[in-house]
Amino acid sequence: MSKVKKIAIGALVLVALAVGVTLWFTTSVPGCSTSIGELRGDLVGNSFVITTYDNYGQQTMKTTGKRVNVSGNKVKTSGYTETGVAFESWELSSVITITIDGREMETCGDTCIFAEKGLTPDMDFSTPEFIESHGGSPLTITSLSYTLNQYKNYFGKSRVVVIKSQTGQPIVAYSGNNVYWEVKTDLPKTTKLMIDNKALYIHRANFQIIDKKLLDQ
Repeated sequence: MSKVKKIAIGALVLVALAVGVTLWFTTSVPGCSTSIGELRGDLVGNSFVITTYDNYGQQTMKTTGKRVNVSGNKVKTSGYTETGVAFESWELSSVITITIDGREMETCGDTCIFAEKGLTPDMDFSTPEFIESHGGSPLTITSLSYTLNQYKNYFGKSRVVVIKSQTGQPIVAYSGNNVYWEVKTDLPKTTKLMIDNKALYIHRANFQIIDKKLLDQ
């Protein structure tokens, strides 16, 4: 075998080894997959009312926009594998960027509700009348069932949707005849609900969908 052929074969072997090491590193070391990236998605709907709440279900901000985008933000982290090899990786942080008609708002930890215009809540638990009617403090989880039954005639349609904060505090309630939900993989920590063909996106929030007839029991 000539010297030129030996050099060429040696180069191919080195390339193959380099590719193998790269594949092992990206698949075996936590957080190093090249598929990790920012989550970014547009909210589908005509225009939205965007409301943010604290953990107690109290409203902190409200704005409106026709074009709304939500994206996650990456942060660099470091660690060690089981064999003691140091590595760095990128992970999604708890901070999201909300772009409203080209203007940005960054938020971390708050519950955010994006309601398509035309979708009006039947009940708003964060309003003063509901707070005052329950001893001057936010509506408690144990009183939710009683309150829904007390105001069941407020719901004009067959299914009731209750949106709650991460700690379980009720925020708003809607009613609709045709209600379904889906988890949005292109939006961080976000669920999309459709209520009679109107979109409702909830970020860092809990929800319940209840047949109105259950409130009569």
